[in-house]
Amino acid sequence: MSKGETKLLQKERLEDFLKNLLNDFDVFGPVKKGDLLFFDRIKLVDDIVLSKRNTVNSGKDALFPQSEKLFAYRHGEKTIEISSPSLHRKNRVLFAIRPCDARGLLLLDNVFGGSLKDPYYCDKREKAVIIAMACDKPDPKCFCHAVGGGPCSAEGSDLLFLDLGDQYLVRAESSKGKTLLKNKVFQRMNKAARAKADRIEKEAEQSMNNGALKQARIGKDLEKRLETLFEDSIWDDIAESCIGCGICTYLCPTCHCFDIQDEAGQTTGERIRIWDSCQFPLFTQQASGINPRPSARERFRQRIMHKFCYLPQNVNLSGCVGCGRCVTECPVNLDIREVIQKISAREDT
Repeated sequence: MSKGETKLLQKERLEDFLKNLLNDFDVFGPVKKGDLLFFDRIKLVDDIVLSKRNTVNSGKDALFPQSEKLFAYRHGEKTIEISSPSLHRKNRVLFAIRPCDARGLLLLDNVFGGSLKDPYYCDKREKAVIIAMACDKPDPKCFCHAVGGGPCSAEGSDLLFLDLGDQYLVRAESSKGKTLLKNKVFQRMNKAARAKADRIEKEAEQSMNNGALKQARIGKDLEKRLETLFEDSIWDDIAESCIGCGICTYLCPTCHCFDIQDEAGQTTGERIRIWDSCQFPLFTQQASGINPRPSARERFRQRIMHKFCYLPQNVNLSGCVGCGRCVTECPVNLDIREVIQKISAREDT
């Protein structure tokens, strides 16, 4: 935890810091809904629930919402008026997002902020400050370490918080983060806190349970292996239990497929972007009725190939950040770690 400008925040001063954020930003963070923890917009400091467990959904929802109006239109006999929604004027903060979710934003930045920029995403992203909360006690289902991340990784973050017990170590990773560190609630760093932070980070990494992956290696070896298995019967075996519900893609921090729909009346209408999923049968169905991915076999293969082969080759980033949501929330217990293990162990046929 030695990189970047670092300060300390006593836990009793956290409320003051959050109140300052609420005055200046739209703040998103972990909130409780029933018995579940979601990442959503907050209005009061008391809305925030800091927990060792991750939220059901990821922080991407704050920048790439599930439903988003692109523009509205009104037409007469000879005229048509198009009105774009006003872009978000107020900056936003994603507070206590986990390192895996923050790292996932780097992939979305490549997708929506590449050579063809998406103005809706880019406007929110440019005005967003990402404050991550390190995982000092990672969940057993998480495997961020196996995909190049880590429980205390600062990738994609402007500020990184690490729980030291009665205080937080706070490290700035960008100019946005350094600006926030100027707040008077923060105190100077000391050697004892730095040593404790280093120990907690080391223990967190050592506690990561990657046993389910065994000898499977995620990276170039997996990319090459997948290229040889495109037509292999292994996909029939793996996808046999998949029911195509799409929950794995909806909860994933990096999945970004969407559909465009018009909701039209007689003289008015709106064009809306909504999330879609490669696991749905209609996702690739053409107007002719032909579907190049007619069964769960092709659809599940696409998900794995996209995450671990196509995206690494195209943008040099993995499509998986190891958050474990698809492991914990899959209704048929289709564990992506076991899938990777089977693919890696597959012998040439």
